[in-house]
Amino acid sequence: MLRLFPGPPEEVALAGLYLADAVHTLGSSAAPFVYASFVGSLDGRIASRDPSTGFSRLPVEIINENDFRLFLELQAQADCLVTHGGYLRDLAAGRLDDVLQIGTHGVGRDLLRWREEKGLPAQPAVVIASASLDFPMPESVVRQARRVLIATGRQAPQDRVEALRAQGYPVIVAGDGASVEGAPLVRELGGLGFRSVYLLTGPRMLSTMLRDGALSRLYLTIAHRLMGGEDFHTMTAGPRLEGAGRLRLSSLHYDATAPDGAGQWFARFEPLRPAG
Repeated sequence: MLRLFPGPPEEVALAGLYLADAVHTLGSSAAPFVYASFVGSLDGRIASRDPSTGFSRLPVEIINENDFRLFLELQAQADCLVTHGGYLRDLAAGRLDDVLQIGTHGVGRDLLRWREEKGLPAQPAVVIASASLDFPMPESVVRQARRVLIATGRQAPQDRVEALRAQGYPVIVAGDGASVEGAPLVRELGGLGFRSVYLLTGPRMLSTMLRDGALSRLYLTIAHRLMGGEDFHTMTAGPRLEGAGRLRLSSLHYDATAPDGAGQWFARFEPLRPAG
């Protein structure tokens, strides 16, 4: 790959690029380092919806092994992974693959040893964010004795809260409504000792983290392709972000080896905090 920014331009290896960021060392329990990643097209599509089923999918045209390797490097540095109930429903139905396990994919099998060398548990904890609390608990999520926690809002269905607690799952209340809110979730996770938090969620969680000033870093893969289409998702949801949406580019790499021949950019952004 070619590093474009910061300059001067230099050829660098893809494997290890995001491990070198050492995000697992950047946070503390008082201020967890919260990071997210997305892959999108030049026209801003991150997912498309199948009108016949209503299910959303990552477009196959913009995903590839190079991007997946870097995704796994970010995952390997997390104390906890934040996912959502919709992912668990799709996982249980066989519509999506399991991406919550470290070291189970060929391109990232070395990352289990990397965690061991860094003194990290074999697997990060999993936090499931949900307003409805209506999701299954696939066996692959709870195996290997990992910690599994539930995050929801204060107005979530209390019968489901109690049912989950009765099954032994800690339930975090992070927000005054039904949905999870960014700043309360980060405070609660910090109080539990988590220092690096990787968001494997979607536009709503990214948006609440930005509005609350709780996001530390955004990684974005931009595939050099225009998708088009009528039914799609972009990176954010809800009201305008205004100043909370300001980001500063901190690194940019060009990958000309993407399998489809079109190339892609790997960009890293830091949210800009309001003065004071």
